[in-house]
Amino acid sequence: MSEDEVKYFIESALLASDKPLNLNKIEDLFEENMRPERAMIRKCIEQLQDEYQPRNIELIEVASGFRIQITPEASKRLDKLWEWRSPRYSRALFETLVLIAYKQPITRGEIEEVRGVSVSSNIIKSLMEREWIYISGQRDVPGRPEMFGTTRIFLDYFGLKKIEDLPLLTDLSDWEAIKDKLDLPEVIKQENKNEREINPLLEKNDSLIVETNEVIKDEDLESARIISETKFDDIVGNSENDILHDVSEQTNKLKDE
Repeated sequence: MSEDEVKYFIESALLASDKPLNLNKIEDLFEENMRPERAMIRKCIEQLQDEYQPRNIELIEVASGFRIQITPEASKRLDKLWEWRSPRYSRALFETLVLIAYKQPITRGEIEEVRGVSVSSNIIKSLMEREWIYISGQRDVPGRPEMFGTTRIFLDYFGLKKIEDLPLLTDLSDWEAIKDKLDLPEVIKQENKNEREINPLLEKNDSLIVETNEVIKDEDLESARIISETKFDDIVGNSENDILHDVSEQTNKLKDE
């Protein structure tokens, strides 16, 4: 295969793949008798990177390998193409994620000490479900708390090859600087936790009042009282027909009175 053929084959593979491809995977895609040297594969990747420079696409290397993507600037302008909406996360979640990324391995208690508030179990669960963090071990202190670290999937998502590629931050408490440097998506505004959420069904109690013109008879009230006062043991010990017979009998007595 000529160098151009190798280059275009690699480009096609990267465009067709739904995940990054490392050099070993790219090599395996070639037939054995036509497999190029790894040096040529690297050279072709560099040529593609140069060719994409003036365009709105780029070939980058992340933790799992190489991938072709549109540039972040173009992505923001092409949002209308995607009908689905990207998931939105709270500021508390991203603050927790940033602390894990920059201070790993770190325990939940250490995160809470820095943030000054407790870390919700839902936040840890969400980060674990997205496979952005994992349990890297246990701190050798009383209680042996779990320590958290970031995963390869986290690096891929944020376009990083290794954890050292994270932008330098002078102050982890400067949220705006963190948001800008990591190009984090918009976060959900924190709601006032002091405000109690009102069930919409209970918001207007008047709507729950059922108007009826039917007159409730004394016999009906007495039947309801007898049923409500029936003990569970009596229900278990008697058959359904026996219970209904007893209720009917006592209701008839009330009518005679």
